[in-house]
Amino acid sequence: MSAHASTQPTDVKTIWGGGTSPFGISYGKMMMWFFLMSDAFTFSGLLTAYGFMRHKYHDVWPVAGDVFTHFPFYNGHIELAYVAFMTFILIASSVTMVLAVEAGHRMDKKGVILWMFFTIIGGAIFVGSQAWEWYHFIHGTEHGAVREFIKDGVWVKEVFHGANLRVNEYGHPLFADFFFFITGFHGFHVFSGVVINIIIFIGVINGTYHKRGHYEMVEKTGLYWHFVDLVWVFVFTFFYLL
Repeated sequence: MSAHASTQPTDVKTIWGGGTSPFGISYGKMMMWFFLMSDAFTFSGLLTAYGFMRHKYHDVWPVAGDVFTHFPFYNGHIELAYVAFMTFILIASSVTMVLAVEAGHRMDKKGVILWMFFTIIGGAIFVGSQAWEWYHFIHGTEHGAVREFIKDGVWVKEVFHGANLRVNEYGHPLFADFFFFITGFHGFHVFSGVVINIIIFIGVINGTYHKRGHYEMVEKTGLYWHFVDLVWVFVFTFFYLL
């Protein structure tokens, strides 16, 4: 009994290995992962709620392929073409961010500057494209839709165009509510990512991280950017394709 007990460590530091970071990552990257996990739950809740409402009102729920058919400088209609273009741009920006992080690992300042620049441009194009998409969704079609209701005891027919938080030319108003909230919430994340990338980009140009001997800030920003891109893949799949 005593021999067995003597082999057990009694010092707290010996037992828990104090001062050792789990998986060998920094505090900053660990906190970024915690933030991304909590944000993932938020988007999961939004998409789940969207799925429930779509199932409940499936008979009057708009088909995204019939709604998002516009393309810049083209008078015809192509199903989801511009949304696919936006998706391609955002995924491509994720690739350039990977290259920026890889260049940082090699302490290649010029490489980090080059690939972060392309990442920022891609993010800016996506945000601008989303604003363009919102404009056409709110503006609606030329023919619009007719809403019938009773006002002051009189049966009234009203023609309205586009969608807002009260009416939706394309179908059930909840479709517009979810569209504005989910894509708007994601768009805010992309816009924030662009701003953060610009701040880090300026720091890279000034040599701030090169002097520190590492580009961990670029890597942490990259984690956020990849998360934003991954979330859009789910939004694109559940909202536009299914």
